[in-house]
Amino acid sequence: MTNDSQNLQIQERPSLWQKFETCLFKATAFISAILLALVIVLLLSGVVSRYVFHSPLTWSDELGGILFLWLTTFGAALATYRFSHMRMTAVVSRLGSEWEPFFTAFAITATTLFFALILYPAIDFAMEEAFITTSALEIPNAWRASALPVGFGLALIFGLGKMAEVIRRPKAIWAVLSVFALALVVWMIKPYLQGLGYLNLVIFFVLIVGVSVLASVPIAFTFALATLGYLALTTRVPVMTLVGRMDEGMSHLMLLAIPTFIFLGLLLEMTGMARAMVQFLASLLGHVKGGLSYVLIGAMYLVSGISGSKAADMAAIAPALFPEMTKRGAKEGELVALLSATGAQTETIPPSIVLITIGSVASVSIAALFTGGMLPALVLGIGLCVVVGWRNRHEDLSNIQRTPAKEALKLFLIALPALALPFVIRAAVVKGVATATEVSTIGIVYAMIAGLVIYRQFDWRKLYPMLVDTAVLSGAILIIIGAASGMAWALTQSGFSRELAQFMQTLPGGRTGFLIVSVIAFIVLGSLLEGIPAIVLFGPLLFPIARVMEVHDVHYAMIVILSMGLGLFAPPFGVGYYTACAIARVNPDEGIRPIWGYMLALLIGLVFVVAFPWISIGFL
Repeated sequence: MTNDSQNLQIQERPSLWQKFETCLFKATAFISAILLALVIVLLLSGVVSRYVFHSPLTWSDELGGILFLWLTTFGAALATYRFSHMRMTAVVSRLGSEWEPFFTAFAITATTLFFALILYPAIDFAMEEAFITTSALEIPNAWRASALPVGFGLALIFGLGKMAEVIRRPKAIWAVLSVFALALVVWMIKPYLQGLGYLNLVIFFVLIVGVSVLASVPIAFTFALATLGYLALTTRVPVMTLVGRMDEGMSHLMLLAIPTFIFLGLLLEMTGMARAMVQFLASLLGHVKGGLSYVLIGAMYLVSGISGSKAADMAAIAPALFPEMTKRGAKEGELVALLSATGAQTETIPPSIVLITIGSVASVSIAALFTGGMLPALVLGIGLCVVVGWRNRHEDLSNIQRTPAKEALKLFLIALPALALPFVIRAAVVKGVATATEVSTIGIVYAMIAGLVIYRQFDWRKLYPMLVDTAVLSGAILIIIGAASGMAWALTQSGFSRELAQFMQTLPGGRTGFLIVSVIAFIVLGSLLEGIPAIVLFGPLLFPIARVMEVHDVHYAMIVILSMGLGLFAPPFGVGYYTACAIARVNPDEGIRPIWGYMLALLIGLVFVVAFPWISIGFL
């Protein structure tokens, strides 16, 4: 063996730090999986106790809140280890692969810097909460609040590990130095910031946030660092206040539905229920021109009502349909364009995570949102079907055979349990069997039984990875909500929300002008910030204005969500579009031309939803 080979083997051996970090990650992942399992069992127990035995568990919400906050912070730490926090890479990716090390290191360093700066205030916050006793369990609230410093501490360790990995490359070193240099400059000009008033909002919440988002810094830490800097350098508000606002934002009990619905989506894919629905729809429409495109639209409509996660929806549908559509001559760009469009179309279908989030932050009935979201998505779906029909009018179906009625009936019977699940979930909420937070657990039990008994496709070995993946994705989502909540609070306290309300109320056109500006604003916000952070940030500011304008809460929620869906899935900045491309394994450039016809159809559908409130509130 040569010396070079020996040196290579030595370099490939994990260092002591890497071994420690790997062990810490495995321990954190194991605890997170246990926490998620406990949350699911606790929510289900609450349903059974209240509905079956008529004896509600008075302490379940409190315990669920404690477990949820620990799950959230641990999930955020795991997302830091995997470097899977949500960020916008559309601009950076266009600079070429040679800049990838610089911006990756820049994002990791900014993330790690936030956890380093917030750790001590989080410890202070937990110590303050020790003087408060919980009402039901009668234990110090520090048991709950300690999740913040522990989770932030774990994330800091993982962040330092990621920095150690990337800093070996020259451009990465410059990125690390750039972050600390920028932080030092902002700190040094603190005396000059004190008297700038509203101009500080532009500096921190427009300039710093804008540059950071474009530089691919994770959105959560873009918001959090800007808010931390604004509070520390321009106000007398203690930084610990930011910790409290993040705690309040990401531990709202309604948001418990996010991890449970994400897990349900993974469970549907594993048990084959999503595939059964797709195969049945294909048997009905596979023989007509553009038939499988109609199936894609219908399947996304059905699956969105189950999983609540657009990424999970697309991941369940695309592998089942795209191979056959490609055999029939469909172009890759057309496929990913339609997949993206259906992602935008189905944003309002319950139990969408966006619906749950908007109900939480804007104080809108989630049951009403679940009812109001079905018809707007159907209107937009009809628009997509019109475009599909026009584009496929010359499709050659001479080699395509119609599925025999007997075979279609067989596929229907196979798919029936899967087709029934959305109705089971909605009936459970409407009939009062379970709350919107709890109903996902009924879906989980239903899917597990169907997978074990009916579909005979249940791999117990996949449950643990699914629990961990759910914790990671949930942590990445919820820390955005926490950071955006802190940022929204800072904007409110600065007086910006009052100024915004006065400005929006003076827009020409009154109610109509307000709705038009809202559509434009949320299309832009959806493309830059994604749905959830944009809702958390601007929902509390704009919904009160909508009420003054006499716009129904549910109607306005549908307008906001669909507008953001257009922005989220429209290139070149829409993150959802690139998610669809990644799932379909298609070059993003392929879908940019064909997607605009679908986006125009969605925009026309959105105009109908804006003009006719009955579409959103007619069944309330």
